[in-house]
Amino acid sequence: MSPESVVASVVAQKRPQGRTEARARAARNHRLKVLGARVLLLAALLGAWEIMARNDVIDAFNFSMPSKVWDQIVQWTLHGTPQGPLGEQIAYTLYEALLGWIVGVTAGVVLGIVLGRVRFLADVLGPFIKVLNALPRIVLAPVFLIWFGLGPASKVASAVVLVFFPVFFNAFQGAREVDRNLVANARILGASGRQVTLQVVIPAATSWIFTSLHVSFGFALIGAIVGEYIGADRGIGLLVSASQGTFNTAGVYAAMAILAVVALLAEGLLTFLEKRLFRWKPAAPGER
Repeated sequence: MSPESVVASVVAQKRPQGRTEARARAARNHRLKVLGARVLLLAALLGAWEIMARNDVIDAFNFSMPSKVWDQIVQWTLHGTPQGPLGEQIAYTLYEALLGWIVGVTAGVVLGIVLGRVRFLADVLGPFIKVLNALPRIVLAPVFLIWFGLGPASKVASAVVLVFFPVFFNAFQGAREVDRNLVANARILGASGRQVTLQVVIPAATSWIFTSLHVSFGFALIGAIVGEYIGADRGIGLLVSASQGTFNTAGVYAAMAILAVVALLAEGLLTFLEKRLFRWKPAAPGER
């Protein structure tokens, strides 16, 4: 092989690698720009809020200010809340939300896959599910409080009814959208109905199901918080209710900020798990 051929071969091998590195560098720069823009936007909003409150543009009693909210979080962290240590309140709310989320997701996935596979059941139960979905589920929280008392059961029930429907409809649609050729080929190869469901339908619907998980965990937190707000002996929702009852606006915002951080951490964990499970999916522009 001539020296020219060797050089040409080396150059041809380096070009794809160079393109890959350039795309990775561009994606990294894009993520840094997005993160920087988010930080600047948050800082601008908090700064404007602080300045307007200090200069009486807005009523500091009703709207508080970021510095007082931060002081309230620090006080709760170091000295605890009137209901007990802050970590205990967060853990209690997370326990209720996580348990409700697991039950709601499990029920939604199972029923969604079953109804997506069995048309007769879908035709029979469809109108009932649509009616239940049309109900304002938040107003069921007082009913659950009457049924289950002030304990975690009433909050878990509120979380379940909020989580179930988005997961159910995504699982149902995912089961309906499975490529019929895949199902037909599996049956030709001798797969039973159970094997088709477990090895073809569920893997194909997994992407639909994961899409609903991001939204559904936020719904689980809402269900737990609303239940605690109405009646509880612990939890972040009780912090909101107690702060509101004592006209502690900073405490209300502090509890909301803590809840937002918890929701963001949960969203980050779900995104990480989704990327690990769906490595085969092509990355979206800017994520390569």
